[in-house]
Amino acid sequence: MAPPRSSRQQTVTVEGRTLRLSNLDKVLYPATGTTKADVLAYYAAVAPHLIRHAAHRPVTRKRWVHGVGTPEAPGEMFFQKNIDDNAPDWVPRNAIQHKDHVNVYPLVNDLATLTWLGQIAAIEIHVPQWRFDADGAKENPDRLVLDLDPGKGAALAECAEVARLARPILQGMGLEPFPVTSGSKGIHLYCALDGRQTSEQVSAVAHELARALEADHPDLAVSDMKKALRSGRVLVDWSQNHVNKTTVSPYSLRGRFEPTVAAPRTWEELDDADLGHLDYREMMRRIESLGDILAPATPPATVTDAARDAPDRLSTYRAMRDASRTPEPVPETVGPPGGNSFVIQEHHARRLHYDFRLERDGVLVSWAIPKGPPLTPSRNHLAVQTEDHPLDYGSFAGTIPKGEYGAGEVYLWDSGTYELEKWRDGKEVICTLHGRPDGGLARGGTAIRRYALINTGGGPNGKSNWLIHLMKDQPAEADTGHGRDVDPAGSAPAPEDGASGNGASGNGGSRNGGDVPAAPTSPPTSSPGPADERARPAGADIVRPMLATLGSEQAIPTPDEWAYEMKWDGVRCIAVVRDGVVTLVSRNGIDTTRTYPELGDLGEFLSADSAVLDGEIVALNAKGRPDFSLLQTRMKLTHRAEIDAVRQKTPVRLMLFDLLELDGNDLTGLEYCQRRELLEKAVDEAEDGHVQVPPALDATLEEAVEASRQLGLEGIMAKRLSSDYQPGTRSASWVKIKHLHTQEVVVVGWRPGKGNRAAKVGSLLVAVPDGVDLRYVGRVGSGLTERDLAEVGARLKKLARKTAPLDDVPGADASDAHWVRPALVGEVQYSEHTGSGRLRHPVWRGWRPDKTPSDVVVEF
Repeated sequence: MAPPRSSRQQTVTVEGRTLRLSNLDKVLYPATGTTKADVLAYYAAVAPHLIRHAAHRPVTRKRWVHGVGTPEAPGEMFFQKNIDDNAPDWVPRNAIQHKDHVNVYPLVNDLATLTWLGQIAAIEIHVPQWRFDADGAKENPDRLVLDLDPGKGAALAECAEVARLARPILQGMGLEPFPVTSGSKGIHLYCALDGRQTSEQVSAVAHELARALEADHPDLAVSDMKKALRSGRVLVDWSQNHVNKTTVSPYSLRGRFEPTVAAPRTWEELDDADLGHLDYREMMRRIESLGDILAPATPPATVTDAARDAPDRLSTYRAMRDASRTPEPVPETVGPPGGNSFVIQEHHARRLHYDFRLERDGVLVSWAIPKGPPLTPSRNHLAVQTEDHPLDYGSFAGTIPKGEYGAGEVYLWDSGTYELEKWRDGKEVICTLHGRPDGGLARGGTAIRRYALINTGGGPNGKSNWLIHLMKDQPAEADTGHGRDVDPAGSAPAPEDGASGNGASGNGGSRNGGDVPAAPTSPPTSSPGPADERARPAGADIVRPMLATLGSEQAIPTPDEWAYEMKWDGVRCIAVVRDGVVTLVSRNGIDTTRTYPELGDLGEFLSADSAVLDGEIVALNAKGRPDFSLLQTRMKLTHRAEIDAVRQKTPVRLMLFDLLELDGNDLTGLEYCQRRELLEKAVDEAEDGHVQVPPALDATLEEAVEASRQLGLEGIMAKRLSSDYQPGTRSASWVKIKHLHTQEVVVVGWRPGKGNRAAKVGSLLVAVPDGVDLRYVGRVGSGLTERDLAEVGARLKKLARKTAPLDDVPGADASDAHWVRPALVGEVQYSEHTGSGRLRHPVWRGWRPDKTPSDVVVEF
């Protein structure tokens, strides 16, 4: 529990342990006014996650009893190994015999111990990569860690670059790295191990990996600890894997002048140009919605005889069931974290009710809803929280025998996945369910429904009472793609007002036989797909944009005869305005108007009644720079409710750079300089900048290239002043000069991941056109987020084919490949290409649903 912030001192009970908390109003971080009470509240909030990664490990502490101080007057830090003499006797501890002495360390195995550490101002918690076993002996390490530490002149961005380079190497070794911004200077990469290697063996592997990074990237990475060698480079500190070394625990506060934390991050975040360290307040907000995204990096502790009887989240569930008498699953351990499934089961027990279950941290958090989930916002239904259920219960349907807990018939009423908006343990949950087209939620026209669960306090028998509410703001019915063609006579019965459910179950199984129904179908949400499957504009003139060739400064023979514009890292757009109606068309003729509703007022900024304009749609990061990864969150959305929610966080801008038609007059035959002059007169920029005409650069070629580099942009566009506009043509009159190597690629297959991802997508096999054929250019896994892989999995399976669509894939990559029809296009960034035409160190940038395979051009 967290102490009241207003209390100076008090005695509290935490998990049955009594502690006296004092000096709660002491300021430990003067720069932000963060008090000891704030520190205790933070550690209480993150306790389940921090303990997962620190439990059963000897803890060394850094203490700032009088606070961290200020840059002018830093606080005094105490480094401590041995447990305090006055530590409560219930604090778990273990001894380590050194050559000439013995140290006794505390173990952070519970919230009470973590609260005690906060009370003594042990701000930083450091642990090794190994754990004690049940007998107090050292186990082999269960994870590998690389500490990416920037030298003078380097920063977090360089650490992120090294992390991206290390990721495919680790994946090639069968290890999946998870990044953590350290809260101090650099980035930690964690990989789960199976415990078969010693610390010495793991250190040796980490050392070799560091040397390999240094050999391949000598200007960026260094493996030697000498400070003289580290200037401007990132130290790949492999030594953290030594048996006597420790690393700050994930989720630990840091003793910096501001209360930053060792924060688990996504790979997508590492691609953000604005990547920075997170403070404790940001972390508390993140865990409410994301939970512990680092959980797979620390394997569960080995189940020993002593630990088998220890309580976990399924202890209550197991205690209520006899596995020899019920067909229900009764597993020994909780499942892997990170999933987002849901199930609603129609349960004909003593009284009919509906069991509503959401996957969370390896279990199904469960509520019994007597009247079922409401299908109208005007009615709230009671939901009583029950014991957590195992993940396997998500597919359970059958008969629970008489005399057993919950005896009666169980049917799958609906199931699928959910999108989480908010999760406050014991208080509030908001999520959007994506059910089956033939499931119970689909009654009324849609299987996508947004619900809120709100705790209302205790109920009879100690149960926790909640209300379940169908939110008024729902995904637009017309956008869901669910329920339109479902025969009401064959759909699942609605649970509204305690319906008896005597009709068809909607699960495809027999009520009498209790058959397990087919697996739930995946919702047609925002998975990227072939561009030809998306709607093309109706009634709009489709103009194919003029395309540029890739070149360099040397490709511009007479620089004075060219104009230079910034290259915007977004998606191409032809904007058609007819009588005030705006139609946005992608480069391959796909209507994207609904995807970017904030651009629907373009006609208000024109001095003409009609026009056809060429531009780029971009999303800007906090520094005002185009960010393609941010735009990815918009490109794939099709549902209006999703778009409306995301556009507030990630608005887009339309950067216009050419004018093709004005009031019915074709301008494509005019020279570039003439079209630009008319464009600047025809468009008034929006005050908030969401519609604008960025000026051509008043600079030489060299100055333009350097300005683009300093601004952190992708590059520049060089356009011949005398050139006309050639629709649908790739012309040498437009040349793109890029700072980064990027390439659009066609997905031809995928390889499964490792460990708990063995049945899921791990990396993509990609190719580029080579005449009428495809040429293999490598596999890419780096940069792909868990959400990217999850979203594309169903799409890839639909495109499956038995044979490879190309014949030059190396045997090592083809050995376990799953082939697909080459229809999906993405974009990668790479360091260089090999002599054989492969991409070296490719990093995924995002899907290109605006392009088809025939649009892909080899740019190397």
